[in-house]
Amino acid sequence: MAGARAAAATSSAGSSASSGNPPPQEPGLGELLEEFSRTQYRAKDGSGTGGSKVERIEKRCLELFGRDYCFSVIPNTNGDICGHYPRHIVFLEYESSEKEKDTFESTVQVSKLQDLIHRSKMARCRGRFVCPVILFKGKHICRSATLAGWGELYGRSGYNYFFSGGADDAWADVEDVTEEDCALRSGDTHLFDKVRGYDIKLLRYLSVKYICDLMVENKKVKFGMNVTSSEKVDKAQRYADFTLLSIPYPGCEFFKEYKDRDYMAEGLIFNWKQDYVDAPLSIPDFLTHSLNIDWSQYQCWDLVQQTQNYLKLLLSLVNSDDDSGLLVHCISGWDRTPLFISLLRLSLWADGLIHTSLKPAEILYLTVAYDWFLFGHMLVDRLSKGEEIFFFCFNFLKHITSEEFSALKTQRRKSLPARDGGFTLEDICMLRRKDRGSTTSLGSDFSLVMENSPGATGSFTYEAVELVPAGAPTQAAWRKSHSSSPQSVLWNRPQPSEDRLPSHQGLVEARSSSSSSSNHSDNFFRMGSSPLEVPKPRLAALSDRETRLQEVRSAFLAAYSSTVGLRAVAPSPSGAIGGLLEQFARGVGLRGISSNAL
Repeated sequence: MAGARAAAATSSAGSSASSGNPPPQEPGLGELLEEFSRTQYRAKDGSGTGGSKVERIEKRCLELFGRDYCFSVIPNTNGDICGHYPRHIVFLEYESSEKEKDTFESTVQVSKLQDLIHRSKMARCRGRFVCPVILFKGKHICRSATLAGWGELYGRSGYNYFFSGGADDAWADVEDVTEEDCALRSGDTHLFDKVRGYDIKLLRYLSVKYICDLMVENKKVKFGMNVTSSEKVDKAQRYADFTLLSIPYPGCEFFKEYKDRDYMAEGLIFNWKQDYVDAPLSIPDFLTHSLNIDWSQYQCWDLVQQTQNYLKLLLSLVNSDDDSGLLVHCISGWDRTPLFISLLRLSLWADGLIHTSLKPAEILYLTVAYDWFLFGHMLVDRLSKGEEIFFFCFNFLKHITSEEFSALKTQRRKSLPARDGGFTLEDICMLRRKDRGSTTSLGSDFSLVMENSPGATGSFTYEAVELVPAGAPTQAAWRKSHSSSPQSVLWNRPQPSEDRLPSHQGLVEARSSSSSSSNHSDNFFRMGSSPLEVPKPRLAALSDRETRLQEVRSAFLAAYSSTVGLRAVAPSPSGAIGGLLEQFARGVGLRGISSNAL
């Protein structure tokens, strides 16, 4: 049943792409993006200004989840549990098909789950407790913030101010601190034992074994104070029974550089030598053998390669043979965390493994609404600062279309027919282009970087293909290297003029020659080289996975360009002192975010 539904979904996804028509749009996606770019979601404000829009978004999410899953709703009506979590927290119990229900039956009692959530919420930053958001093969993929530190002893309001750096929501959760919370916090030596003990019980109840920490710090420090902690530095080693993975990933501030480089992530490398970066990459050896990744080089990876490798790691964890769940978190759990949760959801959907009845426009709506908007991502603030991690997430889909990111790759590789060593012109055309091009070859419109051909046998790889401009004798050159030999052979193969390859315009994605977008006007669009340009259909046949992800990305770019657009960053007050005073003024409510910064 599940396989039939997955096949039907991939078939329908491929039909629109092959016809060359633009992907169908989700009717409410524009409204969602407009509301998202207008204000941050808060559960207690759901019935206020814009409440009807938020209610429609929430209702649509429940409808889309209900297409494939039986679920329960954990009420968070006025933000009683967490102010920046959905008012209707979805707990997926099992797939709605009878086959999947018999295969993976939920062992979780919702009433007990609610009790553990209420008891454990104070263990994590901002009360953003461990929350299951994806169900795959009976396993729960969860998200949260990192562990709360001693900074929260000073009260949620003061903590929020120090931690947020003076954002306008710094005092928003004062009323969230109950008498029970205060009594709990009054204990000193037993505080962590109690709240983290409940956090551990919640993790175990959800069968979570793997905890992936995206922080680049061991503890978050603001103005000299440790305001958060993390499982990897828990002095009492309360989390020793879990498999802890420290996979440091740049915070949202780094994505200002991504925007300033004209939204080009290739060649953009994080500065790991900064003083506050003290969390090294740490992954148990038994989890790395099958991935064929040199993890010792992680500080040399650019943003594309780092995101790709981390996603491969997460996919390998959830696709393992055991029944263990996964927790992904950063600091607050609303920037880096939704990035990887969204990529996981879309990648597994593209393989036909989850949300099998949803179309590309529908899965896009669900992940934007639920994974980003309803879990409190501050898009307004991020846009005003140029920290466009949200845009990066969906534009990045072009980098994970190949089979190496597929959870079905083992089965697919086994079913591939054997081939001889000969290559034809059609073979070259069918080689799928790797989106991450070399930054040193941008001067040539005819340079492509290729990835492994999906039908090739053995351990051959194809590193490059150079296409000679039209008018000159058309040639194709590629380098073939064998893993067991240091030598490589360069083949040149002339082709008759009537067999010229298709125009490079349909194969090479246009890139901007500008190094910074800060000089452009607000809501600008660059013809031909804009990151918002919807991809044109390619002549080469695409896999089901690539077709589906391409449709999601195209639908996002089309909707984003008509609502949010690419924005210039408003100038901040001159000097560091002025910037700090501006943060303080906004933090205490003396000044809101200026409208011209949005």
